[in-house]
Amino acid sequence: VQLQASGGGLVQPGGSLILSCAASGSIASINAVDWYRQAPGKQRELVAAITSDGTTDYADSVKGRFTIDRDNTKNTVYLRMNSLKPEDTAVYYCKAAIVDVNSWYSSYWGQGTLVTVSS
Repeated sequence: VQLQASGGGLVQPGGSLILSCAASGSIASINAVDWYRQAPGKQRELVAAITSDGTTDYADSVKGRFTIDRDNTKNTVYLRMNSLKPEDTAVYYCKAAIVDVNSWYSSYWGQGTLVTVSS
């Protein structure tokens, strides 16, 4: 099983980006998926989370600006980021709780994708 995060880049303040977290391999089911971020010199923080039934939760700092959703047919979770601010600059990571075809339950991390918000 592999987890691939993508979609980062350079965007101006007020702009938008969509991050993707795609799982591949011998997957039976994907349960909760989280997006974290880590800014330079800061601890990693939880940004958004989605459960297997679609229940979502957000950090206060991104509520109303970010949306997490999932496409189970594509084994992919998205983080849609709007009204981006310079303080959103960070490496974004996804983490997923996955059950493989042998019924093993594990947490997997994507490799991180850099989001830079700057004019």
